[in-house]
Amino acid sequence: MQNSATTDPLLDPTATSARIGVAEATLATWRCRGNGPAYLKRFGKVYYRLSDVEAFLAARTTQYGGKQ
Repeated sequence: MQNSATTDPLLDPTATSARIGVAEATLATWRCRGNGPAYLKRFGKVYYRLSDVEAFLAARTTQYGGKQ
């Protein structure tokens, strides 16, 4: 079995905010409200799994113009 860190990297709030395109403060607000990407805490620090961030973005992607 592979280590989960090598198969699904963890991003800190700085990297996550850059990837999503929002301020770190927005991520903090979303964590409090429960409406941002899934996150975890390790030793008091917040991390986001890359797959959770990508799923969050995919769920909020809107396509216009019909079929691709």
